[in-house]
Amino acid sequence: MHDASRPPVPVRDRALRIQHFRPSVFSEMRELAVRTGAVDVGQGAPAMAAPAALTAAVTAAVAKGLNQYSPAAGLPELRESVASYRRRTTGVRYRPDTEVVVTAGATEALSAALLALCDPGDEVLTFDPCYDAYSACADLAGARLVTVPLASGDDGFALDEAALRAGFGPRTRVLLFNTPHNPTGKVFTDEELAVVAALCQEHGVIVVADEVYEHLTYDGRRHRTIAALPGMRERTLVVSGAGKTFNVTGWRIGWACGPAPLVDALLSVKQFVTFAAGTPFQAAVAGALWDVEGWTAELREELSGRRDLLRDGLEAAGLPTLAGEGGYFVLADVRGWGYTDDVEFCRDLPIRAGVVAIPCSAFHHRDDAPRWLARFAFCKSAEAVTEAVARLGAAGKEIARG
Repeated sequence: MHDASRPPVPVRDRALRIQHFRPSVFSEMRELAVRTGAVDVGQGAPAMAAPAALTAAVTAAVAKGLNQYSPAAGLPELRESVASYRRRTTGVRYRPDTEVVVTAGATEALSAALLALCDPGDEVLTFDPCYDAYSACADLAGARLVTVPLASGDDGFALDEAALRAGFGPRTRVLLFNTPHNPTGKVFTDEELAVVAALCQEHGVIVVADEVYEHLTYDGRRHRTIAALPGMRERTLVVSGAGKTFNVTGWRIGWACGPAPLVDALLSVKQFVTFAAGTPFQAAVAGALWDVEGWTAELREELSGRRDLLRDGLEAAGLPTLAGEGGYFVLADVRGWGYTDDVEFCRDLPIRAGVVAIPCSAFHHRDDAPRWLARFAFCKSAEAVTEAVARLGAAGKEIARG
């Protein structure tokens, strides 16, 4: 029975630090889109169809009775399918029974990995800007997120080796490494991967590789997992999932692959968080992964066309862009419209152009980070991207006329 005379248990300090720090900006932009009737090309939620065979497979799995808990590590057929596609697409082999675990989306895999691998006071190193969940995941583990800047140029971002080297310290436990990168759209080159791998080995650091956009690279670029580099398989957990691969982000089916000790550590946390992900969805994804290469080749072509449409439209509207090498996003330089603050630009954009974007500063943690980039998503319907381009073009003409 509750004893009212006892004082409440104080909230742990680190819980106070979990501000879901940038959701206020994301929520504000969503509300602006609804209130103004603007076209929302800010959120990274795909508006494209999933493979018909995949959705039919879910219906069949439900009818078959696959509606109860799966094993905590995931359905054996999905773990087998994940191991097979990783071998085919990256050349890295994993044992499906001990080196693959299924999670409730990729974000759960990232969070469970940091909870399992970090002690309070450890440091998690990542690049700035970064996906907004990284800070919260580190805070939950009692770790400190340390960010190092990517070098920015006229047409994209590059690894700053000196900055990365300086980011490692005696408390660095994990490098949280995202490629293709959100929000910049950067795909790390083989030469950059080699530098990252060498530094991680030099400092004895584990890599948690966020590869959810692994199949979405453009202009002839290819994704290469850091786990394939010499000496890296044994120190890397690779995280991916079905959401971005098959346009089913609401299914929350992710996975992590790595050496058994790292997978065991992740599973030790995951089994007490969600225990299991949706069983019929797992069964459907297991079948679809056997032909993932064919499906994603078509998806890449479709997304590449929408990226080009959006990028050309932004440029024509007077907003210079950086190359979107992979993923869902293009960054635009808001100084083309006379702005020096991306939040102000994004707050004005629904009124001036009837379009919603996300300020890139929402993903930054450093005081010296640029504040003149806005993120636009091209993973929307062709109609939405076309309408956004038309509205941006009209607004750009108005601004050019003064």
